[in-house]
Amino acid sequence: MRTKEQPVDGAASRSGLPRTWRPRAVRVVAYGLGVLIMGTMVALALTLPVEWGLLDRVLMVGIGLLVVGGLYALARPRLIAQENRVLVINGIRTHVLSWAEIIDIQMPVGEPWPCVDLSDGTSLPVMGIQSTDGERAHKNIAEYRKMVRERGEAEEPGRS
Repeated sequence: MRTKEQPVDGAASRSGLPRTWRPRAVRVVAYGLGVLIMGTMVALALTLPVEWGLLDRVLMVGIGLLVVGGLYALARPRLIAQENRVLVINGIRTHVLSWAEIIDIQMPVGEPWPCVDLSDGTSLPVMGIQSTDGERAHKNIAEYRKMVRERGEAEEPGRS
């Protein structure tokens, strides 16, 4: 008889999916600056001299929105591990990878974010984990690397 602690099959014993990794420090700074800049632009638009027309005020807020959009692109990166695929979202572009395409993840000392080594010989930066998060980044890389080992292709015969 199976108890609640025992998984039904081997897949259930794997790390919980979906799992999302996002940089903490960059998001705090980007969203904090976004709120500050938008607040400043709205305050300026409301307190401009009477000689400034409505269009000037609207453009002032519009400039604030453009800056906030750029900050959002900095805060958007994430790495999402799902059962059948991995999503790497870097600023503007999203990459969809199968687990079999991913060989390893590495972050050399001094690099701002890790790179995923792919089976076609290329590498892909993963801005969803960033070195500015310190020890948390290293734990995230270790956790993701474990998932790659569990779900990636089997090792070649004769290699250990």
